Amino acid sequence: MLPLNPALAATFRPPVMEARRWLEGVTFPPDRPLINVSQAAPVDPPPEPLRRAIAQAALDRADAHLYGPVLGNPDLRAQVAADWSRAYGGRVEPANVAITQGCNQAFCAALATLARAGDEVIVPVPWYFNHKMWLDMQGVQAVPLTCGPGMIPDPADAAALITGRTRAIVLVSPNNPSGAEYPPEVVRGFAELARAHGLALVLDETYRDFDSREGAPHDLFADPDWGDTLIQLYSFSKAYRLTGHRVGALIASEARMIEVEKFLDTVAISTSQLGQIGAVWGMQHLGDWLAGERAEILARRQAMDQAMAALPGWQVQGCGAYFAWVRHPFDIGSPDLARRLVAEAGVLLLPGTMFMPPDDPQGVRHVRIAFANVDRDGIGALAGRLAAFRA
Repeated sequence: MLPLNPALAATFRPPVMEARRWLEGVTFPPDRPLINVSQAAPVDPPPEPLRRAIAQAALDRADAHLYGPVLGNPDLRAQVAADWSRAYGGRVEPANVAITQGCNQAFCAALATLARAGDEVIVPVPWYFNHKMWLDMQGVQAVPLTCGPGMIPDPADAAALITGRTRAIVLVSPNNPSGAEYPPEVVRGFAELARAHGLALVLDETYRDFDSREGAPHDLFADPDWGDTLIQLYSFSKAYRLTGHRVGALIASEARMIEVEKFLDTVAISTSQLGQIGAVWGMQHLGDWLAGERAEILARRQAMDQAMAALPGWQVQGCGAYFAWVRHPFDIGSPDLARRLVAEAGVLLLPGTMFMPPDDPQGVRHVRIAFANVDRDGIGALAGRLAAFRA
């Protein structure tokens, strides 16, 4: 038998792909089609004007089919820097921006510059499973940080977890999987904690375009020395429906970009040219359209809150952006519940165990519902099926 990297072998399989396998052999009648709330990625294509801009570039621009700069195209890096400086009230330069093949790659690049096998990274639970998978593959210990009311983590609790091997704290806000929006004072508290201990604060803001609050969600970029502590991650996939083009961003100090470039050149060389062209076109032309998308997601969030509040025994622990983190009322564990819901209710969702350490009892009590791809009528239908389910 060929050798196998033991760290990779010990890493759990992709949860979304596992959940899709539960659909094999199951049929859904026309009057009760599957309600799929397992994944957050947009299922619709980009708006037609954006698709036309990409198509035109494919026809007319020779550079759209060539390697580009490893850290990303200059026009997109400059656009991100300008928009971020304005949105966050700070100073971000193009040299602070790297364009990556999706936000997952941005996370991998950031952590590759920070930690090696045997190091530790503090991650609030429930955690985003792809973050945990990458840490496991690299032999980096993910140290779970339990969240408090509203699924908000506490910097004081994190301080008690710091050891001589800690290299970073990872936050996702709005959160995947809980939907929680971290208050600015909490984010500031984590930044101060990280700075005091010489750690990095890796802040994943994939869903920032769908934050329910107006204005900047934090003030970290207003600090002229933000690059000493902060590494921010972002995804264009959710904002402009560019999931298939794989375009994300990493914002960090110029010095760290030297190391980021090494990683990106090794694993991808450069991000898709057509994806980058689409991202910069979207940033320049789709502001009003994106505002409408945000309004619709916020309306679905409200519908989700209202629908779940009417379900006896179901308790929403966190809800925002694309997700609801919900405590179920049954005496069976969430993995069994999730599988049974497919066959008995025509609902595909993910069990909480996919987002928690194996020994955490909260995993079997919770599920994640990714409601962003379900309209308000669909959310009502989802609630009806959950109400009718009997364990």
